[in-house]
Amino acid sequence: MRLPSRRLGLAIGAGILIALPAAFLLNRPSADRQYVAVTFTAADGSPLDWNRLRRRPIRPPVATPTPATPAPRAAPAPAPPPPRPTPPPPAPGSTQQALINQDRAQNGLPPLAWSACLANVAIQNAQRMAAQGYISHTNGPTLDLACGLGNNAGENVGYTSAGINDAQLNTMFMNSPGHRANILNPAYHYVGTAWAVGPNGYAYIAVEFS
Repeated sequence: MRLPSRRLGLAIGAGILIALPAAFLLNRPSADRQYVAVTFTAADGSPLDWNRLRRRPIRPPVATPTPATPAPRAAPAPAPPPPRPTPPPPAPGSTQQALINQDRAQNGLPPLAWSACLANVAIQNAQRMAAQGYISHTNGPTLDLACGLGNNAGENVGYTSAGINDAQLNTMFMNSPGHRANILNPAYHYVGTAWAVGPNGYAYIAVEFS
């Protein structure tokens, strides 16, 4: 008696499909024993050598590593702007000094250089006048000579009732013969000036020459 066969599919190697009809051996008396023919065919219908097929190792699929994707490079940070150069400190001096040198230039005289020593004498005299409430000369020229800048010294003092005003005081000095003579004295080479405001709001100025 021939039993119908069932096909089982197995994947061997790379793309070979084995159609395997199952064979059944019937345990009946020897007289009735029958065999079922077993055939092995490839997917294209060609016969296969079973013994060779049994000896052929089944190679597991080889996994192909996926190349790692390099991480995108971050854009370089922009370079910080260079620091701005620090501006040089302003040259010592005063607005009154600039006006005096302007007057001297108009009369063909060289400018007067700023003297910190003369400026300290001017500060003392300006503060003294602001405290007393009126202008006066004391020992200004004597202190000017002590600065050691020359053998000549002079002093201009003045005030305004409306606070500090360099242009107004310079005009007043140039309109006064004695004060003008100090400003245009060719024997002077240095100057120092200072303002001080009194409790009454009046501004007092001292200008020291040497």
